[in-house]
Amino acid sequence: MRYCYLILCFFLPLPAQAQSDTDPYIQVLGIAQDGGYPHMGCTRQCCTRAWAQDSMKRYVVCLALVDPAHKKWWLFEATPDIKQQLHYFQQLTQGQYNYLPDGIFITHAHIGHYTGLMELGREVMNTGNVPVYVLPRMRSFLENNGPWGQLVSLHNIELHTLSADSELRLIDDISVGAFLVPHRDEYSETAGFEIKTGSKKYLFIPDINKWDIWKASIIKEVQSVDIALIDGTFFDSTELPGRNIKEVPHPFVCETMDLFSKAGFSTRSKIYFIHFNHTNPLLWDDEKKKAVRKAGYNIAAQGERL
Repeated sequence: MRYCYLILCFFLPLPAQAQSDTDPYIQVLGIAQDGGYPHMGCTRQCCTRAWAQDSMKRYVVCLALVDPAHKKWWLFEATPDIKQQLHYFQQLTQGQYNYLPDGIFITHAHIGHYTGLMELGREVMNTGNVPVYVLPRMRSFLENNGPWGQLVSLHNIELHTLSADSELRLIDDISVGAFLVPHRDEYSETAGFEIKTGSKKYLFIPDINKWDIWKASIIKEVQSVDIALIDGTFFDSTELPGRNIKEVPHPFVCETMDLFSKAGFSTRSKIYFIHFNHTNPLLWDDEKKKAVRKAGYNIAAQGERL
């Protein structure tokens, strides 16, 4: 166990110095698609390097909203990597916050976004009433399906229903607004979140089918915030040979870049691509990364503070 712990510490970057200001911020705790990186069963070049190099491994997409003034924090997504991510957060913040978050916000019922809740059950932490914020269909899914319903009945978690296009105030000037985005909604609807922290606004949309079928304009939404962490699952249509990529629709990074090409640098620079599939070269191809950044966009980095 000690050996595994040392490896974990080795490949996760730690901050150069402890935080000193009191402004709320976002901490990126994971950037990969639901299966993480490297991906289970993948023997292609995209993953073989990551299997061999711990420094290349990345957790499933996850954010922390941190309020240094009140020593509170909230988790966005309960991923399969939650136990590593909670430990990672403690490392990044030098143990200044409670181990468990003051609440968990979940976008939808795909495995990379909610299955980490199982670690809160009596088989592991046996937590008491951790607040979990979800839209109505997601709440129903958790209440009426095992083993998630047991977390509710044993009061390991306490479900709070969010309303689409409404805002929940967490503390002082920190609030979270939920809204619906089109996605493969087999078990629940899919939420995006707008996070407000005083004068700063963040957009979080890790999963969406395509921008043009959403009722809102992604360009206007990005222009209205300071930072937009948005779906960058696939770079282009060539990443899944032998599989119908229409079965897992997402806006390709190249499509999003084309869409924003005339939006101006000040708008493009707000975008941080996130939720990368293991096939996405933005995880491992330095030339592709340089090209995206040269065009004015950002690539979310694990451990990054925004």
